[in-house]
Order: sequence, then structure tokens, then C-alpha cells
Amino acid sequence: MGEEEVNRPASLRPAPPVWRSILYVPGNVPRFIDKAHERGADCVLVDLEDSVTLAEKPTARAMLPETMEKVVRGGADVAVRINRPLRLAIADIEAAVRPGLAALFITKAESVQHLTLMDEVVSELERERGMPVGSVGFGAMIEHPRALAHIDDIAEHAPRLIAMMLGGEDFALETGSVPGDETLELPKRLVAFAAQAHGVPMIGILGTVADYSDPAAYTKTAERARRFGFSGGTCVHPGLVQALNKAFTPSADEIAYATKVIAADEQAAAQGRGSFTLDGKMIDVPVVDRARRLLQRHEAIDRRSSKSRSFQSSSSTNDA
Repeated sequence: MGEEEVNRPASLRPAPPVWRSILYVPGNVPRFIDKAHERGADCVLVDLEDSVTLAEKPTARAMLPETMEKVVRGGADVAVRINRPLRLAIADIEAAVRPGLAALFITKAESVQHLTLMDEVVSELERERGMPVGSVGFGAMIEHPRALAHIDDIAEHAPRLIAMMLGGEDFALETGSVPGDETLELPKRLVAFAAQAHGVPMIGILGTVADYSDPAAYTKTAERARRFGFSGGTCVHPGLVQALNKAFTPSADEIAYATKVIAADEQAAAQGRGSFTLDGKMIDVPVVDRARRLLQRHEAIDRRSSKSRSFQSSSSTNDA
């Protein structure tokens, strides 16, 4: 292996995914795995970590090839959350890296060096298994307060990085705090600022994912996270997938207004003006750029939805 392959620059990252909703599925529970493709999640995150006991981890790894085939039947991407102790992580990666894997979620990520080590292992497996080197992305899960000192470095330099998130329950444990909106908002926003500064999607909601008993409150929390620039959220209960999809999708009114802004900007530009008034509001470059980004996201979501519908239609035909 050449040195330049081991130390690939962070610019060589997979394209950021459109993941409005990420559904956790324990990797050793067939009844959850078998239904995961019906839930409408953009990504199914097969968990090998906290939801799987130490004794059951070998079973969950052995199930992965079949599990991964099952969860993508509805058009979702598939990712795998791995363990942090290095010996467990290596075994998880060996089992997970295979064609079709979109990402590994790296738990307790604390430095670029940590992610670079994981990158080296994944690169070797991609080559051995006939996969494009660099095709598997990394989701960096920040779960210890000492990692906050390195989040900007991770966002800028870590290889394969396609998403960042704060692991709220673990972070609260390490800080001796009670997980909730008040205690987790600051660290989540700090991670978000680092991610956003370098064009990395920030995943999560401004609260905790453990409480799924109030879907309406969960939706409001997700909508608030989107207003802070988060691009998607996670859930442990399939009943919350549609709430996340709705919260992180631009509304019809937002799309209509953004389209109106772009049209008015084009008209103003033709008249040599860089700013203009629309519906009683001053519109200038940041507003126009925000409208353009919203429409680009809408188009990306629409492409994903079309792909999922096509995937489901093809699967139905094959099943018949």
C-alpha cells in the first residue's frame, strides 16, 4: 500500500448523502430487520454497538450480509454502527465492508488520527473485495467532551467524512448530565458549526432520540433542528421516520417562495441591480443564495424519492 493511499486527503470523500431520516435497527433482531425496508427511512443504520450485547455481537456480524440485503429493499441506503474498542471495531469492519454499504458510523470518534486508522482498514477491504476505494463514507459520532477540542479538525481533515453527529446519551453520561434539550443543545450546536464550516452534513435533533412516546413533540424538535441547519435526524422507533422526513423536507410554501426569489433576482440582475424588494422585504445575495440552496436540496430529495419508488417497483416486479 502506497503512502499516498493511506493518507488520502479529506477532499477525497464520497458525496454527502441526502439522509432526512436514519432508522436504527439492532443487528441481531430479525423481526426489526425484516420490516425495516417498509418504514420509508432514507438510511437504515444497522447497529452492532449498544443495542447488541457482547455475547450477541458475533451473531449480528454473521447476519450482516443477509441483513444488508433485506434493509435496502425499499430503496434506503444501509450503514453500520460499529463499536469503539479497537478489537471489536476491526471485527465489525471486516463483517460490514461489502458492496452496497454506504457508510460506517464511527462511535466515540475523537480525532483525525482515529478516523485515519479506520480509513486504512476500510481501504484494504475495499480493494480486496472489488469495491471502489473510498466508496464507503464515515459518520463521525462525537461522544466525549474531550473530542470537542478536535471537531473542527475532524470536519476539515478526516477521510471519508460524510456526516457528523453528537451521540447524546454517551455525551451526557461522560459529562454527568441528564440528556435533554437543555443539556445537549450547546454541544450539538458546536458540532454543527464545525460540520457546517466545512460542508459536512450535521445529523441529529436538538434533544435526545431516546424518548419516542410523543411524535408531535419529536416533530417540533426536528423542525427546530432544521432551522439551525441540521440536515437530518435519527430515530430508534419506525413510527418517527415520517416525522423526520417531513421535518427535513422543504415545504411547498418554502419552495414557492424560493422560486419566486430566484425569478426576481434574475429580473433584477438583468436591470443591473444586486438587491431588490420582494413582498416588502429587502432581498440581497445571502437571501438569494439561501433560496438557491433550498431548491437544490428539494431537487436532491426529489431524486432520492424517485429512486426509491423505482427501487420498490423493481422489487415488487421481481417478487412477483
